[in-house]
Amino acid sequence: MITIRRANDRGHADHGWLDTYHTFSFADYYDPRHMGFRNLRVINEDRVKPGVGFPTHPHRDMEIISYVLEGALAHRDSMGNGSVIRPSEVQRMSAGTGITHSEFNDSKDEGLHFFQIWILPERTGITPNYEQKYFADQEKRGRLRLIASPDGRDGSVTIHQDVRLYSTLLDPGEEIVHRLPAGQHAWVQVARGKVLVNGHLLGAGDGAAVNNEDLLRLTGKEAAEALVFELP
Repeated sequence: MITIRRANDRGHADHGWLDTYHTFSFADYYDPRHMGFRNLRVINEDRVKPGVGFPTHPHRDMEIISYVLEGALAHRDSMGNGSVIRPSEVQRMSAGTGITHSEFNDSKDEGLHFFQIWILPERTGITPNYEQKYFADQEKRGRLRLIASPDGRDGSVTIHQDVRLYSTLLDPGEEIVHRLPAGQHAWVQVARGKVLVNGHLLGAGDGAAVNNEDLLRLTGKEAAEALVFELP
């Protein structure tokens, strides 16, 4: 069964410096029908104006992934990490027992466009830690490239939950067939372009919950980028 979450049905807030869409309930946006999917709690699509961002704020007991689509995201945290995340890079931060961090658009001239993803951890009280890795576009073209997993397999970042996150780039007419392990579910989030997901057309910003399906079939209708979450 495929249940589609259309881009325009998401929660939306325009703060001037930040234009954000919430796939699931977040901050002032609350919808009891959309509180997350399985262990996936947050997918925020954020566009941040040049030179501004999120000042220092706390998190705890959450696996947080940043996936940059355009621009550069500057990160600073209470663990002493300071870095810039650009397209093709993935940042994972385990908030665990508690951290503070800030996130800013690193450019004074260009906008920042990224996904902020939260996944519930397998347990509370994890020691906070941080990881950032680069995944070349050629590794994603026409295939699912594992970018986050519980065991760091294939060079993916390590998350403290039985969730696997893949990224893909598809050309028009290109198709991927992925067999879902028994008992697993999936969430597909389209970042750009248009993709058929088991015959259902999704555009940029659309998401789809996949339940009780053995196969996941992704077909590019135009040049597209998408994320696939495999969830228990």
